[in-house]
Amino acid sequence: MNHTITRRASLLGATLLLAACAGMPGASSWTSLIDGPKGLENFEQLGDANWRAEGDAIVADKGKGSSFLVSKKSYKDFELRAEFWADHSTNSGIFIRASDPKVVTASNSYEVNIYDQRPDPLYGTGAIVDFAKVSPMPKAGGKWNTFVVTARGTSVVVIFNGVQTVHMNDSKFASGPVALQFANGPQNAPGGVIKWRKVQIMEL
Repeated sequence: MNHTITRRASLLGATLLLAACAGMPGASSWTSLIDGPKGLENFEQLGDANWRAEGDAIVADKGKGSSFLVSKKSYKDFELRAEFWADHSTNSGIFIRASDPKVVTASNSYEVNIYDQRPDPLYGTGAIVDFAKVSPMPKAGGKWNTFVVTARGTSVVVIFNGVQTVHMNDSKFASGPVALQFANGPQNAPGGVIKWRKVQIMEL
């Protein structure tokens, strides 16, 4: 028997099997919500922030109070990867499993925070506001950063620039859209710019 042919046949069979599995219902794959300047059409906008495509990202730097890009689709269990640039004064975050897509707050969703200057740093950058504290708080200002957020059942894990900041178990919010925030600072001080360069999600 020709072993080279046998190995090639085995490799071909494995490749076809993988391709078939990828096409099966329920197979997971990454979905891009933001890819450079593209992706605003994947969201509903709440608030008056000046979300726009600029350079290689989706950007906001002006608005009153809190404004959001709210995904048109809801998610239950997923892994989310986001690349973002924040100023030192930026008040932003990724809200997951939002229970009301018309009114997004830290009390009706899990807020993975981006806020280096938060008065209480225990719930600053890398924390889940009011649910999971971070210590010491990492800083996001002045550079590109990456969040990886994995929500599976009651477990939520946040990794910031390759380092796990929190891992919590909580059952308050089971599913809902993802929302990207632009907000002003304390006493309505102007918020710093937020840029989203890539946001991808894979359902688990």
